[in-house]
Amino acid sequence: MNISKYFWGINENALKETIRILKDSGHPRFPVKMVIFLSRCDRPAELFSLISKDKFVQAWPKIRAYWIKHARQSDFRDWWETIYEQLVEADKVKHKKTAGTQPDLFRKLGALIKEARIKKGLSQKQLALRIGMKQPDISRVEEGRKNITLYTIMRLCRILEIKRIDVE
Repeated sequence: MNISKYFWGINENALKETIRILKDSGHPRFPVKMVIFLSRCDRPAELFSLISKDKFVQAWPKIRAYWIKHARQSDFRDWWETIYEQLVEADKVKHKKTAGTQPDLFRKLGALIKEARIKKGLSQKQLALRIGMKQPDISRVEEGRKNITLYTIMRLCRILEIKRIDVE
């Protein structure tokens, strides 16, 4: 991408320095240069050829704060804010798709607890009464669908006489 079309009127050395700054989101002048770029660019593809979407999402709060401080109203800022919100929402949707799956560790722990409960001859209700939980919660633990605290795991292990949990 030819970045000089967004930074007109500066010499070659200043242009090289600007490119270097735009590639380093931690640089103190990054928000300044990015506001200039974003106020002149209306093509997300060009922005994302310069920095990744993740870096943009990370840097946007600083960019936005600087932009608000130096330009109270800006259609471009509002437009880029919308792009930012869409990226954040898309990321949430991506993570939500995997959120419903049970981690293997939960399933393995649940199977271990169920096996130990059956060996001790306890029903889920009996175990629940001993540990101070409800029977449906014990069922969800055994299925690997309930995230429990370390303290609860320790209590279960003590009651069921589980000496070792293999997490591999």
